[in-house]
Amino acid sequence: METLNVFIPGEISKRLERVLEFSLEGYDVKTFGSADEIKNMDNMKILFAVELGESGINIEHFKILEKIKMSGNDFMKGSVGSVLVNSSNELFSRDIARKTILYANMAGCMFPGRPLSEATGSLKNFKTQQKLSHLSLEEICLSDSRNVVERLMNFNPQKLQKPRMLALHASNYNTSNTLSLWNMVKKNLTGFDISEIHIENGAIRDCKGCSYKACKHYSQSNNCFYGGVMVEEVYPAIINSDVLVMICPNYNDSISANMSAAINRLTALFRKVKFYDKYVYAVIVSGFSGSDIIAQQLISALNINKTFMLPSKFALMETANDFGDVEKIENIWDKASEFADSIKSSTFSAV
Repeated sequence: METLNVFIPGEISKRLERVLEFSLEGYDVKTFGSADEIKNMDNMKILFAVELGESGINIEHFKILEKIKMSGNDFMKGSVGSVLVNSSNELFSRDIARKTILYANMAGCMFPGRPLSEATGSLKNFKTQQKLSHLSLEEICLSDSRNVVERLMNFNPQKLQKPRMLALHASNYNTSNTLSLWNMVKKNLTGFDISEIHIENGAIRDCKGCSYKACKHYSQSNNCFYGGVMVEEVYPAIINSDVLVMICPNYNDSISANMSAAINRLTALFRKVKFYDKYVYAVIVSGFSGSDIIAQQLISALNINKTFMLPSKFALMETANDFGDVEKIENIWDKASEFADSIKSSTFSAV
């Protein structure tokens, strides 16, 4: 049986003890409590179990993230990870989870779709799941954590002979550094069947926030209350794709409104079709700083929530202000080529 390496930094609560006991039963487990115990993290199945107190800060866990960041881009090469977070209040759990995923991913770690189970202080984050079951919030928490561990241990992504890639963007080729960078990457993606959809201004209305029942009703026919380009073009394209590439300039430390609306509107499709077998990548350019914030937003929305799997080093992140500046970045063509090679190694099978 493959060993599950569990990182449990600092003191933990009785509730997290129960979660771990239930989630890890039957597995061969090796535990680590501090960054000093870590010698290497490559080719492992890894579970981060993080306890958050009132401050939302776990010093020992941040030391582990520092160790990961300072140990090189291949420190976690070939590894697969997931995260359990227990918080004593309603805040900070998602923040530390997506930060942990980003640090590990930049070091080479993959994450299956929905790699997180988070328990807030009240467990109210499980209320929606409770509507679909007769279990208590505590029972749902335990079951959800166990499911995260099982997805991690059973994770075995399939490579494809001719991956179908969909690139979504809301930019203009005549003005966008982000699209220019994507073009550099795309020129190196031989063997892929690539299509692009431009999310034009005003083309997509944001999610109406229908009830679960109403959203589920529309989803049965791959539809949505608002219809339009999302239903006519984006839904079919995503269903038919193996790899999704999000092309995201940084707009005030956020993805653009059009791209955000497109992600929100995926909920209706998600009610019927899960995306565990699809990869997600991102090309991100910031005018000043904050590309990591955009990457974390995409991790939350598409990997944690919408179940796309997160391949190693999923995001190419650069800084460029005036149009054309991205092409002046030192070794940018090499970086684009390396990113394309990373996509190929994760998704492409030449056999």
